[in-house]
Amino acid sequence: MSWVTQTLASSLGRKVIMALTGLFLCTFLIVHVAGNLQLFKGDEGRAFNEYSYFMTHNPLIMTVSYLLYTSIIVHALMALILTRHNQASRPVKYAYQRPEANSPWSSRNMGILGTILLIFIVIHMRTFWYTMHFGPIPVAEYDGKEYKDLYKIVVEAFSNWWYVLLYVISMGALGYHLVHGFKSGFQTLGLRHKKYTPLIEFLGVYVFAILIPALFAAMPVYFYLKHVGVIG
Repeated sequence: MSWVTQTLASSLGRKVIMALTGLFLCTFLIVHVAGNLQLFKGDEGRAFNEYSYFMTHNPLIMTVSYLLYTSIIVHALMALILTRHNQASRPVKYAYQRPEANSPWSSRNMGILGTILLIFIVIHMRTFWYTMHFGPIPVAEYDGKEYKDLYKIVVEAFSNWWYVLLYVISMGALGYHLVHGFKSGFQTLGLRHKKYTPLIEFLGVYVFAILIPALFAAMPVYFYLKHVGVIG
């Protein structure tokens, strides 16, 4: 039996894979939110369109993007397998439980939070990624060079109240997911130390669970408020 098969066959191995893919996805969130902040520049989308062009034409980034897609699928698959395994190992629930006394809400509902995020990712990819690669898309020209005008696609998508609501709810789910997931990833990898754990917990809560989801959520809210004329 190969080490890959052994890893996939064990509960610990699956948790390690979940931890590694989860932490990799956390690094992606930093890059993604930093790039998307170009939307706020007030230059009619030039900075964002130039950033998008760079991200879709740089060979290294294009290669990493396939690792990203794989990580999303593997992370979701491992979560499903582990959830079903845990349910099967305890077929009969206790007559009385007080889960709130044993673990935080985010920990007990990782499956629900993950499902919300997976649905969001599918819709989000269809709205932006699929349109960028296969759909009709307007063109913008800067200094004599043509760019796909993804900024207009963003503006159009965020003019729909239901999509904005879905986005904000999903970012709330992301925050709760990361409250438990970020710290849990380091713990699974055995990277717990009294000197570094407080920093990991600080980053997990204030950066990954609050700041990053808040920045993502601010984007659709900002464009929707512009659309309805609340802000100029």
